[in-house]
Amino acid sequence: MNDKLGLLHSAFSIDLMPTLKTLTLGCKVNQYETEFVREGLARLGYREAVDGEPADLCIVNTCTVTARAEAKSRKAIRQLARRYPQAKIIVTGCYATRAAEEVAAMHGVVDVVTDKRQLPELLRRLGLLDVPTGISTFGNRHRAYVKVQDGCRMECSYCIIPSVRPVLASRPADEVLDEIGRLVDNGHREIVLTGIHLGHYGVDLAGKRLDLAGLVRRIVYLQGEFRVRISSIEAAEVTSELLALMADRPDRICPHLHLSMQSGSDAVLRRMRRRWSAGEFIRRCLEVQGALDRPALTTDVIVGFPGETDADFAATCRAVEEVGFSKVHVFRFSPRQGTPAADMPRQVPEPVKQRRASELSQLAARLRQRYFQSLAGRELQVLVETPANGQPGILRGTSARYVTVELPGDGKLISRLVTVIAGRVLDGRIRARDGQPRPSHVLS
Repeated sequence: MNDKLGLLHSAFSIDLMPTLKTLTLGCKVNQYETEFVREGLARLGYREAVDGEPADLCIVNTCTVTARAEAKSRKAIRQLARRYPQAKIIVTGCYATRAAEEVAAMHGVVDVVTDKRQLPELLRRLGLLDVPTGISTFGNRHRAYVKVQDGCRMECSYCIIPSVRPVLASRPADEVLDEIGRLVDNGHREIVLTGIHLGHYGVDLAGKRLDLAGLVRRIVYLQGEFRVRISSIEAAEVTSELLALMADRPDRICPHLHLSMQSGSDAVLRRMRRRWSAGEFIRRCLEVQGALDRPALTTDVIVGFPGETDADFAATCRAVEEVGFSKVHVFRFSPRQGTPAADMPRQVPEPVKQRRASELSQLAARLRQRYFQSLAGRELQVLVETPANGQPGILRGTSARYVTVELPGDGKLISRLVTVIAGRVLDGRIRARDGQPRPSHVLS
């Protein structure tokens, strides 16, 4: 009888809890910030609304990096207003910063957070007295993003972000370390360090003399089973100290860097207002490859930038091939109103952009296959994440080199770091050789 009363009481308590729906568009930083708000609201008693259940509060974290991202943000707000007509909608993110009045006028919106630094204040307005300094979980994911830096002053001619996140702000190292410790204790085995301009971590920490390499050095000596991945960073900001640390601790730091190239043509790079030439970028990539054991280098490339000629595009293809990237994110230039590039002369016709994007994507696919094949017979450290669909006894995970790997095993290996030997290359992934995966030695 008491058990039944207990179950009824639990069900009744759950029904009384306010419900929450969150939606995130855009980058890893946005995803982190949504988790921060969600965790704060959980302290206030909110729970995630399940499918078909009404939501009392909706949080929309928007993106403004392209006109399409803004359109998706508006569409998301309208859909939530229709789906949850009684809900209060709070909007944050870069689109909310850029067009606060436009967002505030949308149906259902009760609050617009125009500065991400105001998120703790938002939680206070909602009634939370004990505002967290960070997060302790990242949902049910095995990989957790940790925001360590905000703001960008690069002012590339195609990018709107410096106008909506102009203030450089690095989180105190002790706060970051405490947060990572909580995440590892709660089962997250990969920590992805992220920021708007990650390589500028520490620039604003006057007198602290701590840069990204110094922060990573402190992280790698934390206790627990985890590894660190450094997200997007400028090639010139991969310092000798950071590179030496990566070479010294391959057990702890993923041999993978996402180095944004954008173009292999110096003429295009000058119009983009990028700070480094193609030659400097390539040399730094080759230095990384010389210092580390077969690192995975991934990149972003924009094709069809205003004034890009066939010769400029050919230079980009040569640069991509010379570096031998393991993955290339290919973007067709899209004019972003509010940026200098949107009004530049000699805009490239869309069919030309499509042809160049297709050609570069084909080259990137060949290079990715070649990189996969270069790993055959080598040890790979894999974070096991899920069972492979339709393949009993086979699991799937992500290697330190950012390659999807299939391996034999049962569910006990999920959320563990294991070492396997790379075998056959399949479609977009590697199959580990037969044999029992063994635990990776990442405990310090």
